[in-house]
Amino acid sequence: MTQAPMMTARAEIDTDAGPGTGFSAELLVPKWFEKNPASDLRADAEGLVQSARKAAEVARARTASTVFELWWRTYSECLSGVSVDAPGGLRAGFGVALVERAILDAACRAAEMSFFEALKSDLFALRPAALYPELGDWSPAQSLPASPAARIAVRHTIGLVDALRASEVRDRVDDGLPEALDEDIRRYGLRYFKLKLSGDLQADLERTLEFAAVLRETETQAAQFTVDGNEQFEDPAALLAFFETLDREPGGRQLLEKLLYIEQPLHRARSLKHGVAAGLAALSEIAPVIIDESDHGIEAFPRALDLGYGGVSVKNCKGVLRALMQRGLCERRGGFQSGEDLTNLGVLALQQDLATMAALDLGHVERNGHHYFAGLGHLSRIEASAALEAHPDLWESNAGTVSLAISDGELQLDSIQTPGFGYAGLIDWEARTPLEDWHFSER
Repeated sequence: MTQAPMMTARAEIDTDAGPGTGFSAELLVPKWFEKNPASDLRADAEGLVQSARKAAEVARARTASTVFELWWRTYSECLSGVSVDAPGGLRAGFGVALVERAILDAACRAAEMSFFEALKSDLFALRPAALYPELGDWSPAQSLPASPAARIAVRHTIGLVDALRASEVRDRVDDGLPEALDEDIRRYGLRYFKLKLSGDLQADLERTLEFAAVLRETETQAAQFTVDGNEQFEDPAALLAFFETLDREPGGRQLLEKLLYIEQPLHRARSLKHGVAAGLAALSEIAPVIIDESDHGIEAFPRALDLGYGGVSVKNCKGVLRALMQRGLCERRGGFQSGEDLTNLGVLALQQDLATMAALDLGHVERNGHHYFAGLGHLSRIEASAALEAHPDLWESNAGTVSLAISDGELQLDSIQTPGFGYAGLIDWEARTPLEDWHFSER
């Protein structure tokens, strides 16, 4: 992938506190919402555009007395008839989540509250039992910590083709930012990692051992990591064979002691079938298994818990309010949430995601967009400069661009606790291309 379009939404709402305007944004990332090799990239992007159009149309056609009521009606209509087993659930939910975040932002700005303050005061009038009756009178406002997280550790993604060492980098970009894992570790002080697996036992084994070697070479001995199966394994037994082989390799057992959890090893069409329970139990002896792509809708996580999964990924592109309700299921049934990324870029997508993570106090979050794109180079100079001025703890000036400021492996989050959903800088709406004038590029 050499480029990707980003969609920005603007919502204008009327509230008892007065009018509010809010924004949200998300990359139209191909091949995640629906991993269909038969569709082309244009079709993938246009499908997400259609999802956003429908959600906006549904939300505009509804009046509601609370934010929750508007979201729930929009979600219910847009996902009506979409089964938890259907591949289109994530795509249908994309538009709802985009509109949802813009409305949350607008409501916070109208009330002059931060996102965390809005949650603690129940500004959105959440009704968890409407989604999950078993939650009864459980309340996010009471469940959340007294204050949001002030810092969060970066869990650095290691993709299947990412260079592990500087010597492996060909055709350097030379933009002043690291281009290999060892460079990232030394530059940012990383200690949490997410290693992608391909489903090919030998290839995965060799790459995992090389990853372990880089940790030794950079003296990152206190590291912890997760593995992402990316839906690449036919059944739990195939992944179990990988771990058993790794355990027998020199240093393999020591590496496995650093493993936190296993993410989405099975294809979404099979991962919530009853036949996987025994295999999940065996994998869970090594590390808990969580769902990601299988989290198509509100029905998915309860089913996953029944089958023996240990947790669920939190991604704003799947829905913020849905993630809050899932927190209730974790508390009632036992389970955990993990902070995962979908190449979030600043300002809007990344900072709103961080506001969610800070509220949930998840400790560490996968961050990958910032090391595949050149900081805030995709935004206008006005907007990038405004972000740096409003959030000097989160961004830094670097080689002519504004890039994410990671120190000792962590991000500082104090400045995102501002009226609105996670950002205080100017959003340069006029610098964006209106949807009716935008055309997908074949490059």
